[in-house]
Amino acid sequence: MQIYIILDEVYIDDYDALAIPGGFEEYGFYEDAFSEQAVRLINEFNDRGKLIATICVAALALGNSGILNSKRATTYHLNNDHRQKQLAEYGAIVVNEPVVRTGNIITSYCPQTGPAVAFLLLEELVEAEQMQKTKTAMGF
Repeated sequence: MQIYIILDEVYIDDYDALAIPGGFEEYGFYEDAFSEQAVRLINEFNDRGKLIATICVAALALGNSGILNSKRATTYHLNNDHRQKQLAEYGAIVVNEPVVRTGNIITSYCPQTGPAVAFLLLEELVEAEQMQKTKTAMGF
């Protein structure tokens, strides 16, 4: 039983949203997130107006794809704002807030924001009442 799918096998119509977690440079995150396949996938989701959510440095993959040009976004805010400066180099309007929503795109600035992004994404995919039930059941 296959429990994974490679980027070239993703059929966009099968998904309502794309969620990209951040990662560590030393483990190849940027190599994967900046790959031609990742750029294509990000742009296809964006072109169809589907939700795209990122945690931490994953916003850099969106910046690299070109979809954050002149849009409000955020990314990892610690370490002298190094990653936020990098995001600005892609043309994003960097906002130093935990979670930033611009149209169909959700970005956040550190791993701690994962639950907030997840609940915002869930609220968009199901009714707010169902999201709240889930949130409560999880102890949030």
